[in-house]
Formats: sequence, C-alpha cells, structure tokens
Amino acid sequence: MKDVITIDGPSGSGKGTAARILAEKLGYEYLDTGALYRAVAWKAREEEVSLDDETALKHLVGNIQITLTDGRIAVDGVDVTSEIRTAEIGELSSRVSAIPIVRAGLFSLQRDICLQGRVVIEGRDTGTTIFPEAKNKFYLDAGVGERARRRYEELKLKDPGITLEKTLEDIKKRDERDSTRQNSPLTKTGDMIYIDSTGLSIDEVVEKIFERVRSSF
Repeated sequence: MKDVITIDGPSGSGKGTAARILAEKLGYEYLDTGALYRAVAWKAREEEVSLDDETALKHLVGNIQITLTDGRIAVDGVDVTSEIRTAEIGELSSRVSAIPIVRAGLFSLQRDICLQGRVVIEGRDTGTTIFPEAKNKFYLDAGVGERARRRYEELKLKDPGITLEKTLEDIKKRDERDSTRQNSPLTKTGDMIYIDSTGLSIDEVVEKIFERVRSSF
C-alpha cells in the first residue's frame, strides 16, 4: 500500500514529531498508536483496573471509546490530551502495550483507520504487525542518551520532579520491555528504511523520509 506510511522506533527517537509534520506536508492523516495505549492506560488507572486482571482489561478495551480529532484525544468523551503525556502514564502504557489482550483489542481499530488510506502511522509495530504490506516503512532511531535528553525536555514542563537520570532509566526499561515482549516486539526489518536521527534536526529527518516517499509515487 503506497498511501499508508509507517514509522517505527524506540521511545524518544522523534518518530511522533516527524510523523505529524510529514502527514501535514503530504496532506495525510496522522495516527499516533502510542496515544491509543496511553488512553487505555489512563482508563485503567482511572477505573483502578489491575493489569493482571485479563477479564477486566478485555472488558475495558472492548468498551472504551477513543476519539482522535485535530490532534486531541478523548476517552469516553473526556479530553485526556495533556493527562496521557505524563511520565506516569508513559510507564503504565509501556506495561499495558505488552499485554496481548490489549494489543489484540486495538489491532482492528488501527487497521480500520489506516484502511481509509492516506495515513502516516507511527509506533513500535506499525510496519511489522499493523501494516506489514505498506510500501513505505521507516525505522527511526537515535542514541539512548540523546533519546533520554529529548524526552526529559518534553516532560520537565509537565512534571517538574522528573530528572534526566530518571528519564534515562525509564527509557532503558522501555527499550528492554518493547524489544523483548512476546507479542509484537519492536523490530527493525529488512524492508524498512533506517534513519539515525542523532545529530539531525527534525526538519532534516522529515526531508529524508519525504524524499523517499516522493520517489515511490
């Protein structure tokens, strides 16, 4: 599929910002799959659902209403755009995303959105599990220290208590969890274009992806 572009990569690689800008540049929709898992994590916390309770999680995922509109995300009618971007929800969503029953529940939602076409979708398994048939697949990466620095700069205004050291520790834990989970682990495959964004501006990253996409049309 030419009109579905996937961008995968670890936390802090810049894939979210790159995907959003690329979508605007192409006139495509933008789908942040991480926001979906953050939404489920937020709902589980609000309803005090244990991540070990598969029955309760299945019910939660089966009934949750997630709405993405103009860069805002709502859960069952409640705007949670800011609330899901905290370090706490980030850590919880990493744990939630490793649960097969949650991934299965969100799989159809992601496929249905992208089957409408003209979508840039980013996450950790978009090119391997959600849309392996996509023609334009990218893997965005950066050194762990650089990724921790970026994430710290993003989080410190929302969470004054966060430190660079704690952010680095969290990034390493998420890398380990994402790459070793049994269900849809973070993986770079041979048909993905690899881009190391360390030392690159976001505009340079977007331009690299844009040129590859444009040459495929």
